[in-house]
Amino acid sequence: MTNAQSNTRVRRNEHETTEETSETESEDTDLVCPECAGNLVVDDEHGETVCEDCGLVVEEDSVDRGPEWRAFDAAEKNEKSRVGAPTTNTMHDKGLSTNIDWRNKDAYGNSLGSRQREKMQRLRKWNERFRTRDSKERNLKQALGEIDRMASALGLPNNVRETASVIYRRALDEDLLPGRSIEGVSTSCVYAAARQAGVPRSLDEIADVSRVEKNEIARTYRYVVRELGLEVQPADPESYVPRFASGLDLSDEAEHRARALLQNAKEKGVHSGKSPVGLAAAAVYAAALLTNEKTTQAAVSDVADISEVTIRNRYHELLEAEETLGLA
Repeated sequence: MTNAQSNTRVRRNEHETTEETSETESEDTDLVCPECAGNLVVDDEHGETVCEDCGLVVEEDSVDRGPEWRAFDAAEKNEKSRVGAPTTNTMHDKGLSTNIDWRNKDAYGNSLGSRQREKMQRLRKWNERFRTRDSKERNLKQALGEIDRMASALGLPNNVRETASVIYRRALDEDLLPGRSIEGVSTSCVYAAARQAGVPRSLDEIADVSRVEKNEIARTYRYVVRELGLEVQPADPESYVPRFASGLDLSDEAEHRARALLQNAKEKGVHSGKSPVGLAAAAVYAAALLTNEKTTQAAVSDVADISEVTIRNRYHELLEAEETLGLA
């Protein structure tokens, strides 16, 4: 290799290194203020990039990617918006297909004529056929309808419905449904999603709104959790307390007292092997008595959907655990 070639290669390497250094420095200057090296924030309202520390305007007249209209309430926002609802796993087609309204009215609210009504009825029929083109989509549509129905009856939030829908889709993709009913798998998905989200419902509550028996729900739930590898923590008795206390119109003091009773029971190991629903119901009943609030075992039994005998047994165990800790 000649000296000219080596010098050329050295200059080329130096040039590439200089370019990389300049790119790195430009990236760093994009993140920090050029004056005081403070953090930069984007002010979307004024279209500016401003330093948090010294107030230097680094960039202005940036592109506003939001809508060009303003809305002051939900009704006005829905009226002005020109886009549809976001995609969702609670619908078999994720909400991407067209929905034809069942009301025979035009965009102005006027009733359609007889010929137009017949035409719209034919369109609805064919639209429904195109939306569910095979058995898998029909299965998914029926199951997601069941999930939505049960979640509404149990008062579960939207995130639980989304999670249950995703679990069912996974079960369908993993071919876990042969030999099991659609209602059984969808019910077990709701039960698992509620426990994952920290808003658990007891098996009895799930069975009350389901179309399958309690034993089948428990069996299918264990199968789905095992096959899909779902991470479901054991139900915490404290997670049931707010719902029970609200159903009995108890004060915040009684709710805090019930939580304290359950925490003492955990320290003594009383909760091991016991139903979390029974422990929560007994803690709520004991807390109501300790805070001089009127309630009965029958009322707690109705709210928690558990027998009075279970409440009495767990009630004595909770008080004994607290007395033991007090003596210690």
